[in-house]
Amino acid sequence: MNQPTINTDNLPKHLAIIMDGNGRWAKQKGMLRVFGHENGTKAVRETVESCARLGIANLTLYAFSTENWNRPKMEVDTLMKLLVSSLKKELPTLQENNIKLITIGNTSQLPDSARKQLAEVTELTKTNNRMTLTLALSYGSREEIISAVKAISEKVKNNTLAAEDINESTINNHLYTHSLPDVDLVIRTSGEQRISNFLLWQIAYAEFYFTDVLWPDFREKDLHEAIISYQKRERRFGKTSEQIQ
Repeated sequence: MNQPTINTDNLPKHLAIIMDGNGRWAKQKGMLRVFGHENGTKAVRETVESCARLGIANLTLYAFSTENWNRPKMEVDTLMKLLVSSLKKELPTLQENNIKLITIGNTSQLPDSARKQLAEVTELTKTNNRMTLTLALSYGSREEIISAVKAISEKVKNNTLAAEDINESTINNHLYTHSLPDVDLVIRTSGEQRISNFLLWQIAYAEFYFTDVLWPDFREKDLHEAIISYQKRERRFGKTSEQIQ
């Protein structure tokens, strides 16, 4: 029986992934959690390259949330060091695949070494245009929305924006993701079925795909299964099936 294939004319314009299960993967193998994070970088590389080959224009990865700062210090420190080393290691891959890197989140909280490496890779890849890879780092959607509300309120206060003129575009333009389209598909690994404060505004009409695969084991075939599932769905955006057809 032939396996279904991906329709490259019906790809999500913006794919977002909650990369979950590194710690459990390590625990199952009797290792420290940090080994799970290290092996998770392999899944990141394969997923990024696979998305670029397919022709997905925007990929956002939930790398580190605002809540993750509450994890044990050793784990957080290791994650920050891993971020720096991964950026250095993966720069050639980004360049070879013509991928632009951007970040969203409160990156001022990151260590100097991480911010410096991020700035360098962002600058070196800024003209790449095959795909935009967004890393959500020190990111929390509620914090993002609060920041947007404050910025808009300041404009109203200064009479540079009328309250009655505030609309969806106004909100969009003040979010970290102002340069990105809304999310079409959200994938979460490891069997968990929650959003965890990720892109709450941007996923208003996204499709969701949950898989039991732990992130370090996530491979191209798993990505393809998620996209094929997405392509089988009817996206109505509040309309009826008859209106869509």
